[in-house]
Amino acid sequence: MDAMSDFDLVLSGTVVLPERQIENGHVCVRDGKVALVAQGSAPAARERHDLGEALILPGAIDAQVHSLSQKGTEDFIWSTRAAAAGGVTTIVDMPYDEGNLVCSAEAVRRKADHAGAQARVDFALYGTIDPEEGPTRIAEQAQAGVAGFKFSTFGTDPKRFPRIPAPLMAACFAEVAKTGLAAGVHNENDEYVRWAMDQVKASGVTDYRAHGMSRPPLTELLAMAEIYEIGAHTGCPAHVVHCSLPRGYEIAASYRAQGYQATVECLIHYLMLDEEVDAKRLGGRSKCNPPLRPRAEVEGLWRQITEGNVTLLSTDHVSWSLDRKTDPDMLKNASGLPGLETMIPLFVKGALERGVPLTWAARLMAANPARHFRIDHVKGALTVGRDADIVVLTPEPFTVDTAKTGNSVSGWSPFDGMELPWRVAATYSRGDLVFDGSRVVAEPGRGQWIRPDRAIPFDAGRP
Repeated sequence: MDAMSDFDLVLSGTVVLPERQIENGHVCVRDGKVALVAQGSAPAARERHDLGEALILPGAIDAQVHSLSQKGTEDFIWSTRAAAAGGVTTIVDMPYDEGNLVCSAEAVRRKADHAGAQARVDFALYGTIDPEEGPTRIAEQAQAGVAGFKFSTFGTDPKRFPRIPAPLMAACFAEVAKTGLAAGVHNENDEYVRWAMDQVKASGVTDYRAHGMSRPPLTELLAMAEIYEIGAHTGCPAHVVHCSLPRGYEIAASYRAQGYQATVECLIHYLMLDEEVDAKRLGGRSKCNPPLRPRAEVEGLWRQITEGNVTLLSTDHVSWSLDRKTDPDMLKNASGLPGLETMIPLFVKGALERGVPLTWAARLMAANPARHFRIDHVKGALTVGRDADIVVLTPEPFTVDTAKTGNSVSGWSPFDGMELPWRVAATYSRGDLVFDGSRVVAEPGRGQWIRPDRAIPFDAGRP
């Protein structure tokens, strides 16, 4: 580097941090790391961009992505492409892959090798268990480098997405507690959902209403109480991976007030879509578990954000092909929605409309997930020494058109047709430009596997 250039890259604009916005601020990058964040005139650099009104945010860490749920479709080559286009610089991938449950050290390493060859942005991995094996392989997966563990109180598939009953959950939580990682759980009471589904089928209702009827609020709330109580009993950080109801965030907050580690994640579609307008309009394309809720609940979730009761915001991204999402019988559709390409601009729209500070974007999509997955030694903040993962948003209104951008393997989104006031104009991963505002320029294989900080010993024999 010549003496005239102090930095490799300097971006100037409104810098959004978890605690404040810096007007006329700048972020300076050297050797792929954040080297300076300041206000006023920007220093010299090899590459400088004065972005005017643009927002400069930390790249998002999407805490919940399913790259391999449908065999032969998405994979990391596509999920990380959509991520780069959406300002998501790290994805945390779920362990329920079609044809492969990630439940051993060997499976973790195999998936990391597979993902590493394809990924355009960085990734971390969840582990889980095979119910027939119990918790015996939890320690080895922590050693192998998983960033968290995932379980479910509801069984979608006995092998790929199994229900973990309460006694086994308690045994698993006790083992996870020894690793220092968090246990994330899908929160739907199995017995209640199955009863409600039978009721819906008997009623003859098959349109969009059938899904919400088959998963009423108590299915979520009873499961959450069980998850947090098991966490309290075992000393394990208990995390609910998605909650569609304000009451659920209040339950989590009550456990935190009692001194327990109880966290909860919101999904972008719960903040932007509702049952009575959007599910009715979209049918199977709106189907997700837990379901979209009435508008009153949606607005209640935004209040939970401002009250500080939401820990993380993610997508639960899965790109089902349209043939899996267009059955007129609502219950016959696959559950899950794509969201990587649109999460940040959607949140900015919703926040600006409600007067919610944009600092929450830096907290919920970067700082908090990095801390949650124990990767905040390298990720999650525009802080000196951390990876220079940066997203730039400009005030250029656009209409979501997923097929047109070409960054989604499935070519559709429940947000298609929605007008958003700010767009992702650039994404940087470790200081490298990976999305230039119109196309993803990152090559497959440049993404790195991010593992929790080993400074915290993962001693399976620790009491």
